[in-house]
Amino acid sequence: MAFWLTHARDGQHSDWIQRFDPRYWTVNFPRPMMASVVSTGPAALRVDVRFMQTGDLAGLIWDSVDRFDHPLLAYCTDRDYSRTALSFRWRSGGLIALDEVNGPTLTIEGRDASGAARTWYVRLWNYAVSGSPTDAEIVIPFSALDGGFVLPDDADPVHPADIDRMFISLVAPGFVPGGTNPFAVPPEGWAELSAIRCDGERAMLEIGDVIVPPHGIACATAYDDCCNQAPARLLRNVDQLGYRGSLLHYVGMSHFFRLVPADGTFLVEEGSAPICAPARAWHENFLAEAKARDFSPIFSLSYEVLAQHCPDDWQQRASDGTAARTGWSPPSALLSPAHDEAMAWLRGAATDFAAMMAEADVAVRFQVGEPWWWMDAGRRIHLYDDAARAAFGGDPPVIADMGAQLGAAEKTLLDSAGALLAASTAGVVDAVREAAAPASAEVLLLTFLPTVLDPAMPEARRANLPTGWAAPAFDRLQVEDYDWLTGGQDAARRAAYGVVDARLGYPAEAQDYLAGFTLNADDGPLWRRIDTGIDEARARAAHEVFVWALPQICRDGFVRLPSPSAEDDQMQSFDDIPYPLALGSDAAVAPEFSTSIAVTASGFERRNSLWSDARLKFDVGPGVRSESELGTLLSFFRARRGPARGFRLRDPLDHSSNAMTGTPTALDQVLGTGDGHAAHFPLVKRYGEDEGAQVRRITRPEAASVRISVDGAVMTSGWSLDPLGVVAFAAAPAAGAIVRAGFRFDVPVRFAEDQLQLSGTTFAAGEAPSVPVVEIREAA
Repeated sequence: MAFWLTHARDGQHSDWIQRFDPRYWTVNFPRPMMASVVSTGPAALRVDVRFMQTGDLAGLIWDSVDRFDHPLLAYCTDRDYSRTALSFRWRSGGLIALDEVNGPTLTIEGRDASGAARTWYVRLWNYAVSGSPTDAEIVIPFSALDGGFVLPDDADPVHPADIDRMFISLVAPGFVPGGTNPFAVPPEGWAELSAIRCDGERAMLEIGDVIVPPHGIACATAYDDCCNQAPARLLRNVDQLGYRGSLLHYVGMSHFFRLVPADGTFLVEEGSAPICAPARAWHENFLAEAKARDFSPIFSLSYEVLAQHCPDDWQQRASDGTAARTGWSPPSALLSPAHDEAMAWLRGAATDFAAMMAEADVAVRFQVGEPWWWMDAGRRIHLYDDAARAAFGGDPPVIADMGAQLGAAEKTLLDSAGALLAASTAGVVDAVREAAAPASAEVLLLTFLPTVLDPAMPEARRANLPTGWAAPAFDRLQVEDYDWLTGGQDAARRAAYGVVDARLGYPAEAQDYLAGFTLNADDGPLWRRIDTGIDEARARAAHEVFVWALPQICRDGFVRLPSPSAEDDQMQSFDDIPYPLALGSDAAVAPEFSTSIAVTASGFERRNSLWSDARLKFDVGPGVRSESELGTLLSFFRARRGPARGFRLRDPLDHSSNAMTGTPTALDQVLGTGDGHAAHFPLVKRYGEDEGAQVRRITRPEAASVRISVDGAVMTSGWSLDPLGVVAFAAAPAAGAIVRAGFRFDVPVRFAEDQLQLSGTTFAAGEAPSVPVVEIREAA
């Protein structure tokens, strides 16, 4: 399937929005406080905040540069606010009011007229034209705007023509600049901007408005990555990039929960509704926006909690007491399935999110995301926290290396760990279904195959892919394998799918696939493999395929292009049958390249080869030897609908891997060198020697003729031939092993013209018809 990575809009459709559109404000804040912003109408937004320390300050931000939207959907950069005015109604509660010291201040970052970096502090109360300190009409005239607390005494004129960003500060009563003391009871507050209006010369912004046709793929999002943005902004990207159907949303491991002070730190709050007010407001708005756009959201909850906020006794631990830590920065901890309070808190979060979906009048769909016993880089499994030790009899055997040969006692321990993990997920499932009652709930399980089925740790599946998860424990199974996918470990992926099918028993129509992801911006080339993984999942008839995740899609400019229409697909069809007439030496064959040649004034040439491989042209007419064969040709031409459908043609001069027409052997052509991971090797034929050789992809081999060798040893089994001439090994060839192949092959061709001119009179007189055919490009 075709895809596109774009970094900027280049002629695609655009529209206009009012500057300061409420969907495009963001929030920023220091942890552990929490804040969120949502758009509540065409000209209104709301910010909810929960403060944890006396020095906490949240900022409601307008940025002159769009840093979050997809390149095709971003608003254009405009730093000039000259002769422009912003007005809105301000309402707030639980915050320092407009007229007080440290009240809401518009901080403007930019440059002065000389180009020097400057920051201005504009007290909003100075620009209130009516109302009270908690309910006022504000007008910000950028070309007549002064910073300073008291005007005109402290006036600091703002230069409006070069502004990078601006933000409104929000602080709680009792605010102490730079303070780190925790509030005894974390205060919560809110602010609303309504009737937002921009007037003047630069009141509008151009914005990308591309609409990609639906392509049948779903999208995933994650709260921790986008909690600073309004849900309407996110879902505009999802919708207009062509994603439809389910919308998988990971609620995260660091931002959604309530925190309380505890011995100099802040821990998740036990025994109460786990979701904090800002996260609740954001997710309620997310569900409303998803419903309005006809998405079917799925909430995903994992066993991870940001380590700095996770109680010590809740955490999984190795045999030496080391706490489990993921590789993220900052890292997350893993909740122990054996710890009653930890699991009660997790079930409470699941209950809250499921109830939120029911209240929003959307189908309750919930994913239990990647539950497992952590295994670190040293291959130690973390099932030795105090609660787990007690559950496993008090003194379970120590497994120092999951890659070592394990005895019966260790395997029994892993089976017990798997049973305990399955029981804990069953508790989450029951909590979701109870919260959804009397309506039904769809509950899904996500598992990460490169970890739970790591070939280096073959017994890990006992603990982390327990048979207690077998169908029908969950309504659907979701799998992801992005480490293998982006690493080219095809053999491991293929083997894992078979293990999952055999062990858990979910049919293809009850499995989803998550494709992705690219961690860094310079990982753009990995999207080719991700896109291939999407196509493979669709070929396996997966129920639904998701791209993980929206932040990377927008950052890298990934565009999944729609599948061809049924009519287009028919026109691109290929009939995998041979041309019915034998070609003799009379048939004409013409390899063709495309070369751009520029001749300079002095007669020298500059040549640019536009094609890496020749395209063949044939004239099969001279091979027609009788009226009977003429009839066969006519019938074949009509069945192909002229040039509409391709077919196989055996080139009489070049159809073997051995020279041109020799008998194939398993040592004829080098396909590549193994790396221990890659299992797919396309068939190729080389013309010429060494680096100057021209490499030709062979997509239509004669299957029965294919011979394979690895490091000179002929392989009679352990491989198969995939479509378009790709050799697929059951086990990846070892690093450094040379993979070779021999084969006979046909050329994929089509008739060159829509008409076939035949004359019985000229044929009887011995004049052969002209029947041109041309090669079809099928693979790079």
